[in-house]
Amino acid sequence: MRAATLALFLALAACTQFPELDSTVVPNLENAEFPELLPLEPLMARTSPVVADADRTTQALDARVAALRARAAALQRRDIVDQDTETRPGTTGN
Repeated sequence: MRAATLALFLALAACTQFPELDSTVVPNLENAEFPELLPLEPLMARTSPVVADADRTTQALDARVAALRARAAALQRRDIVDQDTETRPGTTGN
């Protein structure tokens, strides 16, 4: 079944008419000067490598984990529906 579906898809894709792109460039851009492409290696050699302190990164991540866990615990202790909403006429309480 998958092979038949794939064959049908490919057959339909083969019938697609592609737009003519040859005359889509405006005349003033046909002879325009484009920027020179530079090799990547010399550009990368000029940048300084990123040095990360593993201990500092670990401490920062541990602190963030602790803060997120504390926030999750506080959210789990909260009531979803406040007391005023729960006692309002026409609402059902838990």
